[in-house]
Amino acid sequence: MPFVLAGTTPVLADESGVNQSIDQLLGDHTKYRAVIVALQKAVAAHDASGVAALVDYPIGVAVNGKETNIKSAKVFAKHYDGIITPRIAKAITEQKYGDLFVNYKGVMFGDGQVWINGVCHDNECKNFDVKIETIQDVGK
Repeated sequence: MPFVLAGTTPVLADESGVNQSIDQLLGDHTKYRAVIVALQKAVAAHDASGVAALVDYPIGVAVNGKETNIKSAKVFAKHYDGIITPRIAKAITEQKYGDLFVNYKGVMFGDGQVWINGVCHDNECKNFDVKIETIQDVGK
């Protein structure tokens, strides 16, 4: 279980708990951790192409507040500043690995600004790539 409730505020698991949750619910945590680290580094460096390479296309996002369907890494990189808002960038760069929320839908950054999950290449999902599935400007 990825967190324990204390009153109404969740106390999230440590890194080993996150690893265990990912392994049990989603697959090899090392694949997820590699993407998490790459995403955080790319956003911190304002590397639009680096972030774009981690996205599963097509992806529905808001570009400067307008809902848009992005079909390629090239188009994503072109609209990077309109997609990765300061609030989304902060949610990504300030996320601590041990505080990630994990469920069957994937791994969540912040208050749901970004979700990553496995993209299966076979019916059993033994061969998969971890990609960004959702980017949205939510939260406080």
